[in-house]
Order: sequence, then C-alpha cells, then structure tokens
Amino acid sequence: MTNRGRRRAPRGTRTVRRRAISLAGCGALVASLTTGCFAERSAMPAVRDFLIAWSVGNYEAAADNTVGADEQQVADALGKVSAQLDAASLRLSIGAAGADPDAAAIVKDGDTAQASFSVKIDLGESGRPWEYKGHMTLKRVGGQWKVVWSPSIINPKLQQGQRLAVINEVPERALITDTDGNSMLKPTGAWQVGVVPGKLKDPKKTLDALAKATEMDGGRRLDAERLHGRVLSAPPQEFLPLMTLQTATHGRLIQRLNTGIPALDFRQITAPIAPKAAAELIGTLGPATSDRLQEVGAPYQPGDTIGVSGIQLLMQRRLAGTPTVSVVAQDPGGQRTSPLRSWPGEEPKEVRTTLDPGVQVAADRALSGLQYPASLVAVRPATGEVLAVSNHGTRGENRAFEGHYPPGMTFGVVSAEALFAHGQVSPTTESTCPGQVTVGGKNFTTQAYGDSELTNHLALSCKTSLAQLSNKIDAKTLKAEAARFGIGQDWGLQVPAFTGSVPDLKNQGELAAAMIGEGGVEVSPLTMALVAAAAQTGTWRPPYVFEGDIPNLEQRAPVQNLPAQSISGLQEVLKNSARNGTAKAAYVDNEVVGATAFASYTEKDKPKQVSWFIGSRGDVAVAIAVEGQVNAAAVAGAFYG
Repeated sequence: MTNRGRRRAPRGTRTVRRRAISLAGCGALVASLTTGCFAERSAMPAVRDFLIAWSVGNYEAAADNTVGADEQQVADALGKVSAQLDAASLRLSIGAAGADPDAAAIVKDGDTAQASFSVKIDLGESGRPWEYKGHMTLKRVGGQWKVVWSPSIINPKLQQGQRLAVINEVPERALITDTDGNSMLKPTGAWQVGVVPGKLKDPKKTLDALAKATEMDGGRRLDAERLHGRVLSAPPQEFLPLMTLQTATHGRLIQRLNTGIPALDFRQITAPIAPKAAAELIGTLGPATSDRLQEVGAPYQPGDTIGVSGIQLLMQRRLAGTPTVSVVAQDPGGQRTSPLRSWPGEEPKEVRTTLDPGVQVAADRALSGLQYPASLVAVRPATGEVLAVSNHGTRGENRAFEGHYPPGMTFGVVSAEALFAHGQVSPTTESTCPGQVTVGGKNFTTQAYGDSELTNHLALSCKTSLAQLSNKIDAKTLKAEAARFGIGQDWGLQVPAFTGSVPDLKNQGELAAAMIGEGGVEVSPLTMALVAAAAQTGTWRPPYVFEGDIPNLEQRAPVQNLPAQSISGLQEVLKNSARNGTAKAAYVDNEVVGATAFASYTEKDKPKQVSWFIGSRGDVAVAIAVEGQVNAAAVAGAFYG
C-alpha cells in the first residue's frame, strides 16, 4: 500500500487557497444567521463561534467554546485533522449538506441542544471531495451554551483515542507485452525505500534529506513539502514506500540513502520492472519527482513509482490504474476500523505492442557486436506494424525512432520514384557516373564508373548520376513525392518519432543535393524502414506499435498509394543493388532487396558519419543506421541470416 494522489499548489499558493476557502466557510456560517433556521437562537452563537474558529484554524478559540475535555487536548485534535487527511481545504457550514434551509439546525431540549452541520473536505493529493453530516451536543453552563467535546464532532464514527488516516491501495501495475502476449519486462532486484511514519522522530528533517539526496541523483528531486503531507496522513504504524530503486541502475543512490539517512526503511523486492528488450521504446520506472509529476499529473504524487520514459511514461495511467482511496479511523495500536469512506480506483490494463519476439532477437543480435552506436527498425510492409526496435550504444535514447540523420543515397529510393513517375526516366535510361560534376554551382563527387543503365549506377550508389538528373523534376515535385513516403508528415503515431524533413530548395544545386540525401535532408531509421516497405508493396502505410483497445489507435495517417510503374522500377533497382551493388553483403537469398549509403554530417559542431542499409525480405522491411563507417549491408545480412 502507498498513500495519496493529486497535485497540490505550491506552498504560498496553497496557503492563499486555504484561507479563501475558509473565509467562504465563514460566509456560509454568517449567512445562516438570517435564514431563520434556528429553533433556539441563544444556542446559535456557541455553534457559530466554534465552527468559524475551527474552519479558520484558530483551534484555541474553538476549544474555548467547549466543555468536557482539556482545552489543549481539543485544540490539538482539531488542529491535526487537516494534517491527518493531507487536506487542501476544510469547509464547515451550519445545517446538513443539501438540507431544507427552513429545517432546524439546532434543536433545544432544556439545558441541552443538538446541532447539525455539514463538512466538506478537499483531500488534496488524493483528489477526492469528502462530504458528510456532522453533529454536536451543547449544554448550558453558567448561563452560556458550550459545545460538549467528543471526537465524533470531527466525524460521527471517530471514537476516543482514534485518529484519521488516508489509505491508497495501489493495484499491481499491468504488463507491456509483445505480439504473442509475452511480457516485455523481466523480474529485477530492487529496493523499496520508505518510512514507518510513527517511528520518525523528525519527519521534516528526514524528508528534506531524502529530497536533497534525490536532487543529487541526476538533478531530479522529490517535493519535500508534499512528501511531508503524505507521511503525516499515512497510517503511523505501517511501512509507507516512497520510491522503488533498481539495484542495478541506482546502486550509488541506494547506498547514499542507506548510510546518510538512518530513519529510512529499506525493503528488498523482486519485480517485473526492467525492459526485457527494446528498452528505449518500452521505457523505465522511477520515483515521481517534481518535474515528472508535471508530465503525468493526478492522481500520482511524490514518491510513487511511475513511468519515466517510453511506453511506461506514455501509458502511465493505463498501466498503473488509479488507487482505491479510503479514509479510515485508527486506534493508537494501528488497527483500522471499517473505512469511513472509500472511492474505488481504476484497474490497470495491459498494453500490447506489435513487437515480434523472433524479429526483436534478430535485431538485437545483429547490432550487438558493433563498435559504434547503431539503431535498427523492422516493420511489416503490408500493415505498418513495428516488429522490432533495437538501439545499441545510444545511452538510453530511442534513436531508432527519434534519430536525425542525413539519409545519403538511400534517399535515392524517393528521388528515383519521383524521376520514374514524373521525369520520363526509367531504370534502363542511359546514365553517366563521373567522379565529379557541378550542378547549380554545387560540386558533387563519387567513385567513377563507366556509362551504363541508371539501375546499375543507382545500385552502386553513384551520387553524380542522380545529381545530374535533378533537372528532370522540380523541387515541388521532389517534396511532394517525399511526403507520399510519409517524410515530414504527421503519422498519428502514439510514441515520439521523427518523421523526417526536406528543407526548402531554392535553386538547382540545393535540389541536386536533396536528391542524393544531403543538403539538410534528415530522417530517422523508422522513416526509412517505411520507405523500404513502401518500395516493396507500392503503398506507404503509417507505422503503429500498439494493438487492442488503445484510445486513438485508429487515428493514423492515411495510406499513400504510389504509381505502379514507378514502384516496378524501384523494385528492379533495389533487387539489382542487393545482387550486384553496394548492398550485396545483405543478399542471403533471392528475397532480399535493398540499398546502402554513407553520409557525413555535423552534430553539435562535431563531424560525424552514418552508414545505412534499407531494404526488405519477405514480410520484414528494415532500416539500419550505424554512427560510423561500416558495411551496413553486412549488418543487414546478419539480421536476415
């Protein structure tokens, strides 16, 4: 079990809000004076003064209007209500909530009287309004009416010696699964770090130290003030988890907390919280620090374990559900009575992905031995399903989806389709491949080959051959064809992805550079996997990674049908490249088609290089980007082999 729920305003704001609501409560009490609803007016001032003093936090003044108990004891009991509930506001008004305003709120019987009032409490972090009818007994003492103190004034079911507490029963987090229904998470050793509230000698000191320690770990920190409210409202004798830390990834922080804050309690657990594969897409779990709470919002609060990246973050509410919130009364020994009020939560729901376990294993294996950061995406051409997402050496970044790379001559697939569809060019068009050409004032160099058909020069990744053909189409046509391949479009994908971009092309030189995948053209591996898939089927389809009853699953971009004649030409080019050209190392059987590229670029003022393979085999299209000079076709061969 853990505690609490909704985001609260910053401290200063919260104080103003509480005062405003308390004054509203006072207004309701004062307004009651004119309703004529009191059977015996002489008892009214005592009821009014007690409720107003309680609502504005003047507990000593409220206690001064009571008999039957020590006044300090009464003041302490009233003063602890808000803390025990971690309440954002407490509103009191004479008469029962929703009652007929003409009904009697005070009924006198000689020297005693019974008064009814309504209570409305905003449970703050739990995000629940709690309303109920209160009552009190009054008696005349020395000619003055006094409230006869009883804990039941706070709540009719509260007994002597008991306190209020709030319990959040958190359901077990649902799984993220692959397309076969197997969990994408593996059991991992972790520590639950928390406290037993009743054992804390100085809760503020402990929680301030905990918040400071989390700030040291990556710049994120827990909100100490909100943690304090959570701890004070929790059952004092029960362990309250405040964060779950994986042993493998948070070892230094666990050690620092264990040695530096003796009041913390540690419970070792094993739970399915670490990604089994596709870690950057699946995501991770971590403590609900202040900045993370800004992303996920209610009903989560500091210290909860929430999704902090990937699908775990994007589908946080679905995977975690929401807790069942209960207000209970507890005796000093920590035993709970029946709940005073409960609000059922939402059950967690599984998130099923399109990841194919066999394809994912092949993707991870293909990249595992590389000395450079690399990413691979595999999709099903007939549907757009993402079958595998692999990132190697990317430091937790999902560059397979979000990387920004120049595509180099793999963009020739798009350029060739535009030429075949609009430029009166075919794969058999005679072509030249000089070592250097100048187009529109820009120089382009490549390895020179003798005159041949265009399909042969494209298979050999000849930049100058394609650059020379840039006069066959215009910039508008090229950008339009790129858009038909989904480049730069909104795919309707529910996870972050870079769809690519083609800059405005102002002259012939810029157009020529764009046609060979340079001059500011950028794509992600996912973008190019979809290009390869479209080249195989003749239809570009938007990608998707979720199956089942995920909201907005059907709000994907429309498919784009490409001209049959141009696709036939593309297929011939890609087949030739795999058999006789630069993609030959991927040729494990007759089904493999593809293209390769090598491009240079600058990132953060540093020169970088990327090696590409895009292609398909059967019902699996793939794009591979390696941040270094390697034979990417050989990596594809390892993937397909």
